[in-house]
Amino acid sequence: MSSNKGTQHQGLYIEAGSGGFLTDLTFYGGLNAAVFGNQQFTMRNMAFYNSVTAIKQVWNWGWTYKSITVQNCTTGLDMTNGGPSNQAVGSVVWLDSTFKDTKVAFSIARTDTSSPNTGGSLSIENVALNNVGTAVLGPNNAIYLAGITGQTTITGWKTGNTYNPTALGKRQGGWTPPTRPASLLVNGKYYERSKPQYETLPVTSFLSARSSGAKGDGNTDDTTALQNAINSAVTQGKVLFVDAGTYVVRKTILIPAGSKIVGESYSVILSSGTFFSDINAPQPVVQVGNAGDTGVVEWSDMIVSTRNNEIAQAGAILIKWNLASTSSSPSGMWDVHTRIGGFKNSWLNVADCPTTPSSTAINTKCIAAYMSMWITKSAAALYMENVWLWVADHDVEDPNLSQITVYAGRGLYIESTAGTFWLVGTAVEHHTLYQYQVANTKNIFMGQIQTETPYYQPNPAAPAPFNTVNSAINDPNFATYCPAGSPTTCFMAWGLRIVASNNIFVLGAGLYSFFNNYNTACNALSAGSNCQTAIFTYDNAGSMSLFAYNLNTVGSVSMVNRDNVVLAKNVDNRNNFPSTINLFRSQG
Repeated sequence: MSSNKGTQHQGLYIEAGSGGFLTDLTFYGGLNAAVFGNQQFTMRNMAFYNSVTAIKQVWNWGWTYKSITVQNCTTGLDMTNGGPSNQAVGSVVWLDSTFKDTKVAFSIARTDTSSPNTGGSLSIENVALNNVGTAVLGPNNAIYLAGITGQTTITGWKTGNTYNPTALGKRQGGWTPPTRPASLLVNGKYYERSKPQYETLPVTSFLSARSSGAKGDGNTDDTTALQNAINSAVTQGKVLFVDAGTYVVRKTILIPAGSKIVGESYSVILSSGTFFSDINAPQPVVQVGNAGDTGVVEWSDMIVSTRNNEIAQAGAILIKWNLASTSSSPSGMWDVHTRIGGFKNSWLNVADCPTTPSSTAINTKCIAAYMSMWITKSAAALYMENVWLWVADHDVEDPNLSQITVYAGRGLYIESTAGTFWLVGTAVEHHTLYQYQVANTKNIFMGQIQTETPYYQPNPAAPAPFNTVNSAINDPNFATYCPAGSPTTCFMAWGLRIVASNNIFVLGAGLYSFFNNYNTACNALSAGSNCQTAIFTYDNAGSMSLFAYNLNTVGSVSMVNRDNVVLAKNVDNRNNFPSTINLFRSQG
């Protein structure tokens, strides 16, 4: 874009939707290099040069920026839209970034009396300044944080509501962030890695799944052919290219250490048959390593799904990750998703699994998975970027996008004893018991996680139809959380559940409950936003060093529970649509 004085050039423009992830972009010039409005996003590794405004944030609920470079601009981030009386920007986390030769790094509209109550919440951590006029500029040119001629680093600065963990305070100013675990860092910053493109490799370095005998036609049993292709690629030291298509498997596919697998336009591995049907004996569709295995796997651009035409896949664990890598050489998943129902030939469409808000009956033919992803005790050091674990709430083949009722038990479960995981731009939605659960683990970075409670709940109420509490994998026991006399809104899936875990860093979160038995009336402010009772919980005895920045919830009366004790309520933290806590810390 033009860098001339008076330029009117506009760059990237986003003004609607529910994202998302963006990375590896460079902007030159322009009046507004990037204009962003969306519910939530994680954005990283972006650079802005010679722009009037690098980023104009017109609205959001929650946003996480990481590794952003702003140089020779007038303003870095402008989040003033709506002004103090009607702030349109909900919350922003900005970390591990640099401003150089810029007049204003952050321009915000928040004041002690601004509206909504928690609008314009901002958290800054580990941000380097080099010749910056004003670091944080408030309304009427109020200098909230001075700049510098020379160099300095903003260790931590924030504005918004803080819980520590029970006392509510409206804090603005500098603070000392928690110590980051060394295993999560490279040169003091949270580790990150862009998706491998393998662009420097010759064609001879790739092995095609189709050329190796797999059909990918959505009908043929490709179990043996796909497994042989994976094994051959590892033996030959090649990247397995999984040609566009749908690969039906009837037994577990094992991805061994040393595998590099890339799909073409989201190639699909699709489970089918009796092997995955037993809800009491679940089996993985794709398994990465055996317990005790070490090494590295790179996996990108694929989907794992189930189909229910022969028999319901109630025992399918779509991805089971056993492999242990090291923090110096982690494994990676980029653009690998699970999709359960709502697509052609899933037999989980509107004709198969319609909504039944006026009936309590459960259609067992629509129980489609036991768990989306399980990171087991033996696993360690996995980087996940732009990973969406989705149980379909609507039929994407239907012109009306009609809602459907599909059941999948558990979302993402991490129980690694060694820990060390990076969740960058991930989302988990519509699972029956929980979306994210971490138990007996440690050292986890989460960048703007996003969840949605199943639209059908509490009809049936959780844990139905997964009524057996599996204590071996730390299933939540709703009979404990919801004693006799509890409202039905108590029996609904957790967005985030943390059990006996340490050093959990949630750098932005959107935990949403939009419906109650497919009715959105529960989200009205007049109703108290009471779609469900509680959405985020951690245990008092075992979980330490938990930090949640810009925690945004929708439709949940309680924003944070410690065991059965409510620590923060939505009514005390109202924002433009969600409720927002700028910082929640479990202790100290």
